[in-house]
Parts: sequence; structure tokens; C-alpha cells
Amino acid sequence: MSRVRSRGNKLTELRLIGIVRASHITGWRRKYPLFGSPDLVFPKNRVAVFVDGEFWHGHPNEKMPKSNAEFWLRKIERNKARDVLVNRVLREKDWRVIRFWQRDLRDVPAVSDALQSALKGSQK
Repeated sequence: MSRVRSRGNKLTELRLIGIVRASHITGWRRKYPLFGSPDLVFPKNRVAVFVDGEFWHGHPNEKMPKSNAEFWLRKIERNKARDVLVNRVLREKDWRVIRFWQRDLRDVPAVSDALQSALKGSQK
């Protein structure tokens, strides 16, 4: 497992970008240099969007593997702690943080509404 390297979450990002484009939401950037590496950033509105995979970020309904369970539990707990840290740091810097579970992207209207609401709420 140590030799397995992440290839990113390209499909998930593309799904989110498809929702953003279909909703005619503009002003977003990918690969924006911001702490925590958000999937999408709206720099003008100071909104950072993350899409978390259920397994890697510890969704309550996700089952833990039976083999090497201690390792996976520690890894997922570290990921969750890092998510909390990223949220805190960005909010301290006056960024609005929006997080979706990967499965949330199936409900396009809900994701679109949440993004539009966050962007409207961040206008100054």
C-alpha cells in the first residue's frame, strides 16, 4: 500500500465543475494556492470549496475495512483532524469554507443552491 500514490480526485472535481458551469456560476479557480488545497476557490468572494470522499474523510455511513483496521482508523482520524484545521485556518483568514461529501454531487440542484447561497452571503 505504501507504493500506491494518489492520482487526485479528477473525476470528482470535473463533476463539481460541471455543476458550477451548468449553474452559470462564474469566478472560480482550480489549483488556487490556498491552504488546504481546495477543489475550487472563488477568490473574489473568498469562498473555498472542498469535496470529501466518504471513505478518506470518515463519512458516518462508510464501513471500515476489517483488514488492517487500526491503520485505516488512524489514517482517517488524521484526515478528519486536518479537515478541522483547514476549516479553522481559512475561517480565521476570513474565508468561507464549503464542504460537500462526494455523494452530495448527485443532487445537482442542492449543490448549486448551496454554492449560490455561499457566494451571495460572502459579497461585501
